[in-house]
Amino acid sequence: MGQQALRGGRIRNGYNARTLPIFEKGSLTPTSKGFVYGGYRTGLTPTEYFFHAMTGRDSLMDTALRTPKSGYLYRRLSNALQDLKVEYDFTVRDANGKIVQFKYGDDGIDVHKSEGGKINVSKIVKEVAAYG
Repeated sequence: MGQQALRGGRIRNGYNARTLPIFEKGSLTPTSKGFVYGGYRTGLTPTEYFFHAMTGRDSLMDTALRTPKSGYLYRRLSNALQDLKVEYDFTVRDANGKIVQFKYGDDGIDVHKSEGGKINVSKIVKEVAAYG
């Protein structure tokens, strides 16, 4: 399974200059720093299991804390942008009609209708004709 990462790095020494009480003080061996040689198929030693459980819990906590933060940021962003609208002249305006951006996306290209930043007009014409 390889090196286990805890908060973006190798497992650091904790109490009394070691990662776990079974290792010597100041030990720099891969096993003492969270390297897991085994896997699910071959099995894990108790120390490997413990280090893997540590990093698994850390990643779960990181996900659990990051999800509401990104949701909150999305909510704030969507509330800030909810009164913006693209007009027929491709300007972006707020609810009062004031221009926020002179050309939508600075290039006027609708991402949903573009292929690599270029508009395929013949494809759009065929789609409109099929509905029409």
